[in-house]
Amino acid sequence: MEQIWKQMYEEAKAVMNARKISDYVSCGEVAAAILSASGKIYTGICVDTCSTLGICAERNAIFNMLTNGENEIKKVLAILPDGKTGAPCGACRELMVQLMPEKYKDVQIMLDYEKDKTITLGELTPEWWI
Repeated sequence: MEQIWKQMYEEAKAVMNARKISDYVSCGEVAAAILSASGKIYTGICVDTCSTLGICAERNAIFNMLTNGENEIKKVLAILPDGKTGAPCGACRELMVQLMPEKYKDVQIMLDYEKDKTITLGELTPEWWI
């Protein structure tokens, strides 16, 4: 396994902190790390609300990257509540496609950290509407 995946996993794990904020908001059940084109890792956590105001960890990490002036993603890793990794949801995939319509197919996704199994966003979304 590439060392960068291990670093991304550790950085995502470090911000993962499941907690209830109020009767209406919880967060930190899922954490994500995004590797940008510059080699910097950006993290984010999910925020769940009783309405549609929440956000996935992957999009939170992407917005963190955008806030810091970058806009190209190389790798994505998300840690689920059970500690395993998995693919981004449709909304997260859609954001990545719209952010990088010419390059999204090359983004690497960590599907299974324990088995070192990756896939590209292009394999997950081969015929996107864009």
